[in-house]
Amino acid sequence: MGAAGSKLEKALGDQFPEGERYFGLENFGNTCYCNSVLQALYFCVPFREQLLEYYSNNKSPADADENLLTCLADLFTQISSQKRKTGVIAPKRFVQRLRKQNEIFRSYMHQDAHEFLNYLLNELVDILEKEARASKSDQESSSPSEKMANGPSVNGPQKEPIVTWVHKNFQGILTNETRCLRCETVTARDETFLDLSLDIEQNSSITSCLKNFSSTETLNAEDKFFCDKCCSLQEAQKRMKIKKPPHILVIHLKRFKFIEQLGRYKKLSYRVVFPLELRLSNTVEDADAEYSLFAVVVHVGSGPNHGHYVSLVKSHNHWLFFDDENVEMIEESAVQTFFGAAQEYSSNTDHGYILFYERIVCS
Repeated sequence: MGAAGSKLEKALGDQFPEGERYFGLENFGNTCYCNSVLQALYFCVPFREQLLEYYSNNKSPADADENLLTCLADLFTQISSQKRKTGVIAPKRFVQRLRKQNEIFRSYMHQDAHEFLNYLLNELVDILEKEARASKSDQESSSPSEKMANGPSVNGPQKEPIVTWVHKNFQGILTNETRCLRCETVTARDETFLDLSLDIEQNSSITSCLKNFSSTETLNAEDKFFCDKCCSLQEAQKRMKIKKPPHILVIHLKRFKFIEQLGRYKKLSYRVVFPLELRLSNTVEDADAEYSLFAVVVHVGSGPNHGHYVSLVKSHNHWLFFDDENVEMIEESAVQTFFGAAQEYSSNTDHGYILFYERIVCS
């Protein structure tokens, strides 16, 4: 890797970003699904900065319980504090902890990168919420006089939702609107999301996939909707809109589809164009939310149960290609070679699978 590392340093030359580190991650037997996602998260700068800040404020004593959050914070700190600018790091402690905690990731079988990302973000949220509740109850028990002054709570303690820094980065809100076709009453139900999973079609784009995600569906026949105002089942129209776009928008392309006739999953190699700049127009507010692409997790291979994961990352206006231990510079134009195949049987099996966009905040 020394040669590859110095090659990358040579390629960047004077343009090597101040204080930045580009390190490959060692593969521990089919852990490319984990490595590719970790690289995308490391170059999600707001997430990285908050994780490093968390680590510096919560350096735990040697005998403290480790968890996925402490292992991830430790790994990111290890990378960011390297003296060398490039090289390879072994995320051994993180992978061991992941395998210890979840048996799905214990085997050396091919794993799903999206499943891992989902599990990791939810696990980080759980840990941070538990810590926030624990520190809140410590504060409350240390100031009983304040409690007495406010009088006893009538309905017992009200659990307020805890908003962690993981939520602040990744969480958005969807609103599910159902309009009764008899009385025109609109019922809206909100739900939160950390990523959006989109159905894909051949020769399409992220914009068209998002339009389909928010398209109107008519509920009739056996699918009628119970309208509270009419007090009966009625025909209705239903659609999903983005009520609150997240700061970091993670889009998962549903490339693995269960084919009933085959009785198994098949990989859809469809060409789906993902732009470097994305406008979200299916939001509740009229104003479009604008995003910039900064990472892509790519699935390499023709089937769902085997293959490889790599990631493309934008850092300081340069695009980099991370393939486990190897890191190299690529041209921005190379990103479009990962859109997918325009024909079903193509030799190109490297397809964008998870896309990471950061919201552009107008100053």
